[in-house]
Amino acid sequence: MTKKVLLVGESWISSATHYKGFDQFGSVTFHLGAEPLVKALDGSEYELTYMPAHDAVEKFPFEMAGLDAYDAIILSDIGANSLLLPPAVWLHSKTVPNRLKLIKAWVEKGGGLLMVGGYFSFQGIDGKARWRRTAVEDTLPVTCLPYDDRVEIPEGSTAVVLKPDHPVMAGLSGEWPLLLGVNEVEVRDRADVDVLARLPEDQGGHPLLVTGTHGEGRTVAWTSDIGPHWLSPAFCEWEGYARLWKNILGWMTETR
Repeated sequence: MTKKVLLVGESWISSATHYKGFDQFGSVTFHLGAEPLVKALDGSEYELTYMPAHDAVEKFPFEMAGLDAYDAIILSDIGANSLLLPPAVWLHSKTVPNRLKLIKAWVEKGGGLLMVGGYFSFQGIDGKARWRRTAVEDTLPVTCLPYDDRVEIPEGSTAVVLKPDHPVMAGLSGEWPLLLGVNEVEVRDRADVDVLARLPEDQGGHPLLVTGTHGEGRTVAWTSDIGPHWLSPAFCEWEGYARLWKNILGWMTETR
């Protein structure tokens, strides 16, 4: 049976100024960061809708019926402000439904939510992602720090698997390829929360993959990236890459 997944975020626009002696000119480029995941899910039982960050500001659903079209939602490298401040609010001071509270209510009645790490995930660079103390954070198996939570690992790090028998870990034996960073989070002290993988102790032992529940729904925190730069090219090309994401989505959307 096909399961519908909404990926929100993982895009950005870059503006550059080029100086050549006396002269200068500007350029603007658009980037998508989730191509490895798109490729991994192509032709699978998961039908992926990719909603770039700039589209999510106005196109992410404002009503429950819009979220009910999906079995799982992935929030990846998009800050809370993008859902809190659509133009109706930011430019025209009108009221609209709080989409963070809408996501929480959707999870409570059975939706599957995954937050993937990045510079605008969890609390993010300079603390600007701002998911701390939001309705979305309430659903996650981890809590966000109140400040810049990036852990940059330029030398690379491998995952320490703690629960190899968990369904999410099926078929993922052996050493995982290198990753280059994570968001630091704190694991909730609850019986339903499982830390499946973390960094080595000599690199902080930070949680990498954590599962939990909220109401009737299941939630997952993956604190590294969905692709480069925190995931190395070797990780994205690893035969376990597609299996990891399919396992996560399978567990999140399994009927409890």
